[in-house]
Amino acid sequence: MTSLIRFVYKYWIVITLFLLFIITFLSLSPLPSLPDVPGTDKTHHFIAYAALMFGVALRKPKNWLFIAVFFIFWSGGIELIQPYVNRYGEWFDLAANVGGLMCGAILANIINRFFPLTSNVNK
Repeated sequence: MTSLIRFVYKYWIVITLFLLFIITFLSLSPLPSLPDVPGTDKTHHFIAYAALMFGVALRKPKNWLFIAVFFIFWSGGIELIQPYVNRYGEWFDLAANVGGLMCGAILANIINRFFPLTSNVNK
């Protein structure tokens, strides 16, 4: 497990940018038709944004809180655009995204507390 954490710690920028691209692409790709039941995807939102925040919060660059706020606004922007690409734009999706961001940050802080990597990243 620590080797995976070291990998995320070392390559956090690449992982974060990749996840941001994938989340944005999948969120804004037009659907042939709207799903029958809106609101059934909150778990996906939560997990995606927790993963997005995890690497940033694990590494904690000096501007990590600004990055978290940026993710919140990015997520809100996606929700505002989605109705124009044949998707539902829902405020509960934004809430799930923010909850995921918070959970990702909390999980990273717990791991940083019990598995501190700042002194032995290259091992």
